[in-house]
Amino acid sequence: MKIALASPPFPKSISDGLAMLEKMVKEAAEKHAEIICFPESYLPGYPGMGYSPEDQTSENLQLALDRVCKIASENSVAIIVPMDWHINKQLFNVAYVVSGKGEILGYQTKNQLDPSEDNIWVPGTARQIFEINDVKFGITICHEGFRYPESVRWAAQQGAKIVFHPHFSGSNISGIKLTEWGNKSNPYYEKAMMMRALENTIYFASANYSSLYPDSASSIIDPNGNCIKHEIYGKAGVIVSDIDPNQATGILAKRFNNSLYSKSS
Repeated sequence: MKIALASPPFPKSISDGLAMLEKMVKEAAEKHAEIICFPESYLPGYPGMGYSPEDQTSENLQLALDRVCKIASENSVAIIVPMDWHINKQLFNVAYVVSGKGEILGYQTKNQLDPSEDNIWVPGTARQIFEINDVKFGITICHEGFRYPESVRWAAQQGAKIVFHPHFSGSNISGIKLTEWGNKSNPYYEKAMMMRALENTIYFASANYSSLYPDSASSIIDPNGNCIKHEIYGKAGVIVSDIDPNQATGILAKRFNNSLYSKSS
């Protein structure tokens, strides 16, 4: 299976984000990718960055999702598109999954919020497994994938061969210019990616924005914890890699004995 990760710049608006999404999906299609994942809260853009309130309405978010479905269908590429989404008049951080035929297969909510996000989103309460071209996968969003490994283990125990991890770490304003993937002086994020794959014996695919000062690169990690491909720091683009689902045995996740950690009587 060929998978792709997008590293777009921060969108200037919802229409700008859709234009970049279409460009990157076409690039992924040209490289024969079957699915592409975008970073966290890609549409309308990560909160607090000055986006128009019009871009954040439920009506315009629905129109944007409709457009993503059309782009997926036109290019025969499945798309994981993280969005802000209104449910029962509350705002959630979600990642929609759209098939290569343009069908909505569902969405994963961000269930473990960072403390700084408590006043932005409402946490979700459920986890989902998705399937594209006979390959099962899960999704964990940013903070919960980095700091709550249970979110990845759950997916691996349900038969996921890969967990996609849309996230946002870094800044366009200040920070350190990283030069070497996984360097011991780098922030811990890339090391966490390695662990999520290694501790579950599955693939882990993490997508980040191409900011001026990223804290991590978009990266694809194999079931042994090796980074098989990553984007250049600060570069907007699409990385594509083959993965072998047969290597993602999930054996370490499946050997985990949940009952040992049940509440004692």
